[in-house]
Amino acid sequence: MELGSNTPAEASATMRCDGHTDTFEKVKSKRSHKRKRDAAEVETVAAKRPQFPALSGDQLTVTVVEMRKVAVPAHHYTPLKESWMMFTPIVEHLQLQVRFNLKTRNVEIKTCRETSDIGALTRAADFVKAFVLGFQVEGALALIRLDELFLETFDVTDVKPLKGDHLSRAIGRIAGKGGKTKFTIENVTKTRIVLADTKVHILGSFQNIKMARTAICNLILGSPPSKVYGNIRAVASRAAERF
Repeated sequence: MELGSNTPAEASATMRCDGHTDTFEKVKSKRSHKRKRDAAEVETVAAKRPQFPALSGDQLTVTVVEMRKVAVPAHHYTPLKESWMMFTPIVEHLQLQVRFNLKTRNVEIKTCRETSDIGALTRAADFVKAFVLGFQVEGALALIRLDELFLETFDVTDVKPLKGDHLSRAIGRIAGKGGKTKFTIENVTKTRIVLADTKVHILGSFQNIKMARTAICNLILGSPPSKVYGNIRAVASRAAERF
């Protein structure tokens, strides 16, 4: 058979067997496809993400009138009336308007045109709430002057479901004889504590509230006060060394 008499199929087969690569197509890598797809998804997410321009100083001021209401229980009407002048810092320092609504029995705090601080309304509401919960005016005023103070409230029965005499003994362990245990926890943790029936209210910074809450929970669970004193003093000394 002559060499020039090859059929087209035989010729293509001969070319493939000869090693010519002109007829082969380059296989695309799957990895490159995945990278391109991931880049396209990132661009799509970036395009959907909203773009907010920077705010100026004038835009940070309060422009909308807002109001907060703090309910006052019946047994606090007389102390509130006698200490009404304590709300002077809310008006003079925070530039807010405050009044006591006789119909709804709420202390209403409202922003006005002179209010410049965004967080003033929240701080004023915390101050009124602290007074209503039973804290002294001096301690409650710290919520207005300082930024890193908080209020926390929990129930004794949330720690351990107690009833009757067991609940009374747990509350007595928290207070101590003549309030000695409560005063010691306050002085070591630099907090203020109010015991109202089965409620425990703590005023202080986040870390100090955590230490006081741990000590009170240990007392509720039955730990002796001497052991609780040692634990909170050790924690407080470590925190002082850290700072």
